[in-house]
Amino acid sequence: MNDETRRYWDEQAAAFDDEADHGLRDPAVRQAWADLLLPLLPAAARVADLGCGTGSLSVLLAAAGHDVHGVDLSPRMVDAARAKAAAAGVPARFSVADAASPPMEESSVDVVLARHVLWAFEDPGEVLGTWTRLLVPDGRLLLVEGRWSTVAGMSAADCKTLVRRHRREAQVRTLREPSYWGKDITDERYLLVSSC
Repeated sequence: MNDETRRYWDEQAAAFDDEADHGLRDPAVRQAWADLLLPLLPAAARVADLGCGTGSLSVLLAAAGHDVHGVDLSPRMVDAARAKAAAAGVPARFSVADAASPPMEESSVDVVLARHVLWAFEDPGEVLGTWTRLLVPDGRLLLVEGRWSTVAGMSAADCKTLVRRHRREAQVRTLREPSYWGKDITDERYLLVSSC
């Protein structure tokens, strides 16, 4: 990612949480994401939230007792994430860094989580290789992605193919329910889970 990308996301930071699925301000939307993600995490998991934005999912997971390290390229996004964690009284950590090369050791986390991030990289397959090396041997990869009505994004089939280059299995769950997004959607949105 480059300086232009960083500037773009810095400019988006102030209004980023206005989208229901970004800010998780609506209790029903927040609960939908908790119900989706929390059962997929082992107890007291070490989680890398890559491309964490304003940290909504990081805070959600940290509030449930997980050790979360969020990474985002945008200093303003990270400032918002730190403020959100402090307001919630949770010990999530945040770093300003490129999610393609996060400041973490190989085999150091139980879960790699990325939401609406992988599709944006020039070489998502290479990025996935980096991310999977962060995982302990039985670690879990959680990718929330989509192919949006703007034509941006990545189809579930393409994402599954990329993940299978690095992992043995990849299960896709479609996320069409308005409860995740705070509105009806017509495009493709999904969660990909890979446990090995």
